[in-house]
Amino acid sequence: MCLSIPSEILDIDENNNALVQTLGVKRKVNLDLISEPLEKGDFVLIHVGVAMEKIDKESALESIKTYRDIVEKMRNGEISANEGDLGLNEFHR
Repeated sequence: MCLSIPSEILDIDENNNALVQTLGVKRKVNLDLISEPLEKGDFVLIHVGVAMEKIDKESALESIKTYRDIVEKMRNGEISANEGDLGLNEFHR
């Protein structure tokens, strides 16, 4: 399973590549798989360096808040890094 954190488009170049920001981390991604128009300020979901889907700002911000809440609870010891792994860690041993 892949979880994608919404990324905000900061800039788009002439080759349809974008500079995006994901929770403060900036990276370049390709926008070629999204057929609808994209512009600075839009949010996208990314998989291996390619934007796969445009999402609305409200959903993006709600998702980002959820990720931040999870990280904060992990930092405070309210949940462990392994909580909710459905036993999948057994396969990595």
